[in-house]
Amino acid sequence: MSSAAVPRPDTAAIQQTYPDGRVALAQGVVLDDPRFANADLEPVPVERRTWNTYNYVALWVGMAHCIPSWTLASGLVALGMDWKQAVLTIGLANVIVLLPMLLTGHAGTKYGIPFPVFARASFGLRGANLPALIRAAVACCWFGIQTWIGGEGIYLLAGKLFGHGWLNASTVQGTPWTQWLSFLVFWLIEVAVITRGMQTLRRFENWAAPLVIVGALALLGFMAAKAGGFGPLLSQPSALGWGAGFWKVFFPSLMGMIGFWSTLSLNIPDFTRFGGSQRSQLYGQALGLPTTMTLFAVLSVLVTSGAEAVYKTPIWDPIQLAAKMSNVVGALFALLIVMVATLSVNIAANVVSPAYDLSNLLPKYVNFRTGALITGVVGVLIMPWKLIANPHVYIFTWLGVVGGLLGTVAGILIADYWFVRRTSLHLAELYRRDGRYWYTGGWNLRALVALLVGGLLAIGGSYSTVSQGPFPAGGVIPFLKPLADYGWAVGLASSFVLYAALSLGQRGQESRS
Repeated sequence: MSSAAVPRPDTAAIQQTYPDGRVALAQGVVLDDPRFANADLEPVPVERRTWNTYNYVALWVGMAHCIPSWTLASGLVALGMDWKQAVLTIGLANVIVLLPMLLTGHAGTKYGIPFPVFARASFGLRGANLPALIRAAVACCWFGIQTWIGGEGIYLLAGKLFGHGWLNASTVQGTPWTQWLSFLVFWLIEVAVITRGMQTLRRFENWAAPLVIVGALALLGFMAAKAGGFGPLLSQPSALGWGAGFWKVFFPSLMGMIGFWSTLSLNIPDFTRFGGSQRSQLYGQALGLPTTMTLFAVLSVLVTSGAEAVYKTPIWDPIQLAAKMSNVVGALFALLIVMVATLSVNIAANVVSPAYDLSNLLPKYVNFRTGALITGVVGVLIMPWKLIANPHVYIFTWLGVVGGLLGTVAGILIADYWFVRRTSLHLAELYRRDGRYWYTGGWNLRALVALLVGGLLAIGGSYSTVSQGPFPAGGVIPFLKPLADYGWAVGLASSFVLYAALSLGQRGQESRS
């Protein structure tokens, strides 16, 4: 049935716009279709949208201060950059990815809706499951990786307490059984926190963020005292220079660094839906993301430089660095901070989104808590210990492909919300089969075409630079290989332009109807 043929009720009767621009369902409106609504997917009432600027700053501090963030600079230095080039690349990437993050986050604060419901406007009520499941799959992989890292922290922390027997226990599939046990313990801690809901998450992030900063600065102070200053790594010249050799490495590296947070550029409405105002989410994210990631990169370089002076080798992994400390109390404190940081980022970045995404797939049977538990199980089944076995493939092939695909989805969301609809959505119809977002059997064919074409351009030329990589050296589709190094930008730009062009006839209709 065409949406144009369906009589539409007066918008003012079903939703209410507040003086600050935020929108909520009108009193008495009930979303009663269990195929598309449940308590976790429904718009957050305005009185419960209470997150302020500090909450968003704390969220980003908690998410950015994780081990993969810490080791991003090491991957770039390993490619031949000096520390200044590595920090520049990371800082610029996070300024760039902040823009789509703010654009998609606007919808969450204005309407109180999570990412999969927001995606219904552009993809259709059923079609939204496609980008939601893409995002959920990526998050499950990241959840498993971070849980394995957190388990390693527990393993080494316990090793400081129990000694040689714990660290050198009998192995299962080449790994000490004690490390498998540590992995399980960390997994159970995460599940215990997330099943208590979003408000518990907010409180956890509020106290975890400053603790992580204090811990990182303490680690810096400790290494500076031991090393007598920072020198070796800071004075290391770039192997690439600033000529053609640098730029050849810079652009794919930039896309990889953007890919690191391209996940959140989609599902940031999952958090901004609790925003007390647009200013809170805008200022909080602008203060929290680029500054935190850039300073964290500088911190990782400084600490690694100190480690090289003390231990005669650069140690980029803070878990391994903490384990080398002879001072047991200092080592225990450092490892505790690492675990809190990992717990903080994993719950916020990699559980919240798939919990909502899976709930969107089957709202009648899957709520937020059930979705979180499914994420936890899938995160183990993907065997994260194998996913991160090859750092080159993990950082560059993995992040590059993920970034290209998610950038394509972001381009469609932004084009639909800002260019076509001019930020005007009809809340109740996002949850009803007879509404304007039903399109063709629940799918918006324009979005599917833009996703297919944009995704093909973004990742069709993916290639590997190592012999055991997942893609052929000449690219999956050879003539698209030159685009692969710019996957995120290509995906976002091409899908935005194509979707906008296909939707010219609908532009502005939302705000007039």
